Amino acid sequence: MCGIVGYIGKKEALPILINGLRRLEYRGYDSAGVAIFQNGKIKKTKAVGKIDSLSEKVKTADMVGTVGIAHTRWATHGGVTEDNAHPHSGCQDDLVICHNGIIENYRELKEKFLSGHTIKSQTDTEILAHLIEVFYEGDLLTAVRKALSEVRGTYGLVAMHAGEPNKIVAARLGSPLVIGVGENEYYIASDTSPMLAHTKNVVFLDDGEVAEITLDSMKIFNVDHKIMDKHVEKIEWNEAQAQKQGFDHFMLKEIFDQPTVVKDAIRGRFSLEDGAAHLGGLNMTDEQMHQVKRVVMLSCGTAYYAGLVGKYAFERLAGLPTEADVASEFRYRDPIIDEHTLVFAISQSGETADTIAALREAKRKGAFVRGIVNVVGSSIARETDGGTYIHAGPELAVASTKAYTNMVAVLILYALQFGRLNRVSVATGERLLRALLEIPEKMKLVLAQSEKIKAIAQKYKDYKDCIFLGRGINYPVALEGALKLKEISYIHSEAYPGGEMKHGPIALLSENFPIIAIATKNQLYEKMISNIQEAKARKAPIILIATEGDAQAKEISDDVIYVPQTMELLEPLVNTLALQLFSYHTAVLLGKDVDRPRNLAKSVTVE
Repeated sequence: MCGIVGYIGKKEALPILINGLRRLEYRGYDSAGVAIFQNGKIKKTKAVGKIDSLSEKVKTADMVGTVGIAHTRWATHGGVTEDNAHPHSGCQDDLVICHNGIIENYRELKEKFLSGHTIKSQTDTEILAHLIEVFYEGDLLTAVRKALSEVRGTYGLVAMHAGEPNKIVAARLGSPLVIGVGENEYYIASDTSPMLAHTKNVVFLDDGEVAEITLDSMKIFNVDHKIMDKHVEKIEWNEAQAQKQGFDHFMLKEIFDQPTVVKDAIRGRFSLEDGAAHLGGLNMTDEQMHQVKRVVMLSCGTAYYAGLVGKYAFERLAGLPTEADVASEFRYRDPIIDEHTLVFAISQSGETADTIAALREAKRKGAFVRGIVNVVGSSIARETDGGTYIHAGPELAVASTKAYTNMVAVLILYALQFGRLNRVSVATGERLLRALLEIPEKMKLVLAQSEKIKAIAQKYKDYKDCIFLGRGINYPVALEGALKLKEISYIHSEAYPGGEMKHGPIALLSENFPIIAIATKNQLYEKMISNIQEAKARKAPIILIATEGDAQAKEISDDVIYVPQTMELLEPLVNTLALQLFSYHTAVLLGKDVDRPRNLAKSVTVE
């Protein structure tokens, strides 16, 4: 999501910056811009659309200089316009910044510090530029430090000031920045891919660090303003690998992105003190929320399985009857929808044709219709009366991973928002939120088992069929696990509620038909164990997703993947990662193209 490139040295900066932006295109973007030091001033050029549009525009902009910064923007605050594109300035054009991340308290900063300032864009980033301008008194490093001390949110930041030529200040908190070290020159970027053609010697900024980079030096300061002695690492990746940040495939990178992007999905959308969620995009008053008597999730594929998790969350927390509907079927059964129905249209791309058609039907019938999408400015975002961006960042692999978990996280927050209005206590809400805040670290514990899961995948990759089992909130997890395996490995896989096995599917079981079961320690644990015993009695190989410390899991299975314990409603955010890794490793071991599986498209824009 978004990309930063900077250069300071003796070479012409513009071609380095433009080529660097091209290396970051894989991250996804909708506009781009560049700023160059030139004859004591800073010149900016911005363009909507592809890098080619910016590249054509700068040909006539007379931008010559050896120091500059550039950016590709993926819209979050404000639409896709040149005004909203980076770099941004304050009231004067002598300060420019590029920023990745989210400034959560930008409204507060505007009210507190920026009286009399003219704001030209709709972005949170421009507020940060004006804030740095407020604190600037001849020292850019100090101004950036002071401004960031007032900020709540995340940032990868680069800044230049015409009063201090041949200097770039960079800072990081939650959004990566890398500094490439060349001979009498430095490169700055969101990852290593823009600089590998020039240098493989890099320094990774850590959270809270600020760098002051000049033509002949680089100083990196920690949060206490003390100079750090940072290790210069040598990167052995090639440029293609660097786009994937060293991962073999985009899908694997996106699986490993999840601890970070889940934080982005929930950040600034809750209050521990109130034990409540506050998703402003809902655009409903408390009175309107009280009018809601029923909730419907409209979605397809992976988004539908996220909606099923949302069904469990809404019914348990909000006490509202909730349905998850396959959008492609919704219009054709004359659905019962009225002005007391809240409809969520859920889609990664926001362009899913079936979901768009279904939401239009819901609007015709008078429902409250809200979108949950990943792509800013997409059709669903425009056609609904509000909603939430999930902030998963670009998903380049066709099979969805991180968008699914972020959809689930957002739906749980929505369920809590309605729950606190209806029947959930402050203490219960706080307990749920604290458990949700622990999820990223628990995700990391699952991801750390990637090699162990690969070994299990090696053992089972040649089976032609399998069944996934789950109960309660883990039934949608089983459905999503089966979908992932069939999408990228082409192995026939189905999913059933554990209690349904004996009603037909058990006839399939044999020593050649594995079972992949989610049996974590929750209220349905004992019932799930009984269902697994039924499968084991038919000699089916058993792979269990089980809670850490569960000794019984080893006794009744052939292989176990242990996951950390969490609240039952949050289990999909942890358990799904184990199944994603199992599917990924199985497909790779079978030699499949996991990023571009046959017959599939990322955005399904036809019914």
